[in-house]
Formats: sequence, structure tokens, C-alpha cells
Amino acid sequence: MNSKTIAYGILRAIAVIVGVLLLLFFLYKIQSILLYITFAAVISLMGRPFVFFLKRKLKFNNLLAVICTLLITIALFFCIFLLFVPIITDQGRLIGEIDIYQIGEKFDRLNQDASDYFSIEKINFPELIKQTEFMEFFDLKAIPDIINTFLNAFGGIMIGLFSVLFISFFLLKDSRLLENSMLVFAKREDETKFKRAFTKIKDLLSRYFVGLLLQVLILFILYAILLLVFGVNNPIAVALIAAIFNLIPYIGPLFGGALVLILATTSHLELDFSTVLLPKLTYILIGYIVIQLIDNFLNQPLIFGNSVKSHPLEIFLAILIFGALFGIGGLIVAVPFYTAIKVVAKEFLSEYKIVKQLTKEL
Repeated sequence: MNSKTIAYGILRAIAVIVGVLLLLFFLYKIQSILLYITFAAVISLMGRPFVFFLKRKLKFNNLLAVICTLLITIALFFCIFLLFVPIITDQGRLIGEIDIYQIGEKFDRLNQDASDYFSIEKINFPELIKQTEFMEFFDLKAIPDIINTFLNAFGGIMIGLFSVLFISFFLLKDSRLLENSMLVFAKREDETKFKRAFTKIKDLLSRYFVGLLLQVLILFILYAILLLVFGVNNPIAVALIAAIFNLIPYIGPLFGGALVLILATTSHLELDFSTVLLPKLTYILIGYIVIQLIDNFLNQPLIFGNSVKSHPLEIFLAILIFGALFGIGGLIVAVPFYTAIKVVAKEFLSEYKIVKQLTKEL
């Protein structure tokens, strides 16, 4: 091997590394657009079975079926938004009617009752606030910046919603659009395998996202019943928020449970802690844990195991690995990405024993 060949190899390696870095930088700069495409792909995968239903059962043409599906999706999100309105209006009304001294007395009495019941030292909230430098956030000079940030965020949200709906329309209208876009990265001799893998991924992920909707619906109903029984304010909206938190594996139910207990506490500050409030919170916590057990041992194995054709242990390990690598976002996308990796591995690496073992159900 002469010096020219070595130099050429080094230059080629450097060029590849620079190209990869430039590609990663480019993807970083357009991450918001990639996020829009991802959300649109999820909506199209979830709406795909409904489009097929309208076309096959009700004899809608493709365009009408897509429009109806998007309108139903928009109506669903609008109804979810309306559920949060009572919480916002109630909080606004409570802020307008608030009596600082009365609220302070209630919290102080609750703090004292809790410390007496559990035989612990009373929490000094003023000192705790000073130690955390919480009051530094209340700088009047920062109000214009906060307003500008809010307006920019609102404008970004509106642009994002329009972009997601626009992209979703075309992905639903032409189910092969995304596939054809991805085919440009495949070799000509691998196009058949790529198409087969992409079709399988779409089918599995459509079932998975429909399963997610079913899971959220079941949890929402169970949470709503629990909160209605124990008289928590705005039980429907709180139940929906707690159910949506469950989309984040393992961590989400903890946040949802904390939210339920906090709102249950603030709804009954006037009650005696040891005789009324603590038993009520205990019953709510027991009910919440029972619902989580139902979800973990019945809902998830039946819904997700059948939808993505993976063993529960596989899903558990995939969630742990993606969570360790990418944080909370990794927990959310672990199952779909792991499913896509399995399908691609089956098509292109089926000669390996470990791939055969992991993909035998596909």
C-alpha cells in the first residue's frame, strides 16, 4: 500500500466524518420541522385504520375519508382543550376571591396537623422559600420579556398546529408518500425489502398508537370514577391529565398520582387532617394504585404485547435503554423505535440467530 492510497483513505475518512457532522448539525437546526413530521406521522398512523373503515364500510372516496378523519381528530383535540377550561376559570375565580390570611391559616393548620400526626418537625415555608430564592422570579422588570416569550410561544404553537395538520393531510391522502420519500435512501436491489419492512412497520405502529388511545381511554374512565367518588374538583379534566401522564412509562404514573393527591388536598383544605383528609387521601391513593396495577398487568400486556408483537420483558428493557440514552423523550418513543428496529433487522439481518429469535413473532 503506497503513500497515495493511505492519504486517499485518510482524506476519505475525514470527508465522511465531516459529512456526518454536517448532517447531524443540519438535523439539529431543523429539529422543529422533524418534530412536526413525527407528530404528523403519528396522526396518520392512528387515523389510517379509520380512513380504511370509511372507505371500505361506508364507501367514502379517499379525499372525503381523509377530510373526515382530520376533522374528527381536530374535534377530539378541541374537546380535550375544553376540558381544561373549567380548571382555568375556577382557578381564576379563586384567585379573584382569595383571602390571603384565610388561605395562610388553612395551610398553617394543615401543616401543624400533619406534623402532629406524623410526629415530625413543622415545615417552615417562609424560610424554605427564602432558601430557594423563589422571590427572585418575581421581578417586575421581567414582565415585558415574559409577555414577549408568551406571544412567541403562542405563535410557534399555532404554526406547529397548522404544519402538523397540513402534513397529516397529505400523509393520510397518500399512504405511500412517506414510504416513497424514504426509498431514496435505499439501494435499488434492497427496495423490495425496504417496502416490505415499511409496510410492516406502518401496520404494527398503527395498532400500537390505537392501543395507546385505548389505554388512555380506559385509564381516563377509571380515574374519573375514582375522583368523582371522592369529590375532587374538576374530576374529568384531572382524570384526563393523569391518564395522559401514563404515556410516559414508569415516571408518568408517579407525576399523575402526585397531581391527583395535590388537587385532592387543595380541594379539601377546610377538613380536619387526621380524621377526614388523611383517610380520604389514603383511599384515593389505594384506588390509584389499584388502577395502575390493572393497567400494568392487564391493559399493557394485552394491548401492547399484541399490537407490536413483542414480549413484555423486551418492551421493559427497550424502555429502560432508550430512557437511559435519551431521557424522558426516550421513554416515550422507545416502543415505536424498538418495533421499527426489529422489523428492519428481520428484513436485512435475518441470517443472525439473535435476530431470528427476537423477530420470530413478526
